[in-house]
Amino acid sequence: MPKVISDSSTLIHLTAIGKLDLLREFYDNIILPTAVWQEVVIEGEKRSGAVEVQQAHDSGWIEILEPSDQTLLRLLKQELHKGEAEAIALALELGADLVLLDETEARKVAELYQLQKTGVVGLLIRAKLQGNITSLRQELDHLQEGSFWINDKLYRRALKSVGEIK
Repeated sequence: MPKVISDSSTLIHLTAIGKLDLLREFYDNIILPTAVWQEVVIEGEKRSGAVEVQQAHDSGWIEILEPSDQTLLRLLKQELHKGEAEAIALALELGADLVLLDETEARKVAELYQLQKTGVVGLLIRAKLQGNITSLRQELDHLQEGSFWINDKLYRRALKSVGEIK
């Protein structure tokens, strides 16, 4: 079973469009750093994602772990938010197969450490290619109705990758 670590944004955006279950279908188990749990479920108790992530944890497919390398965490927190820093630190500590990140700066840092990464757009492309969703365009547009931003070039490239535009 692959080790997959998630940051907050992926969870929040997937729940906003009712697609958190894609993570369970694709990976069976997701590991959250404590800062991500704190942000999404505790501090975010009234926002999108809190109830769904809590339920996923209660049912056993979301696990919470705290990274132990405090030196690495301090270094990462100089560039990143706490949840992103903990996600990358935990991915490195556990030898994760994949880290779920959406923010550009966090993705750049993950690349520096040669971590495999994807985000909401990548997950939705996979869902379209595997038949889990019928329209990538519809899901991307739904995401953009909320707080998710995607530039036009990436939007078009994503649609082209699944044959929804030429």
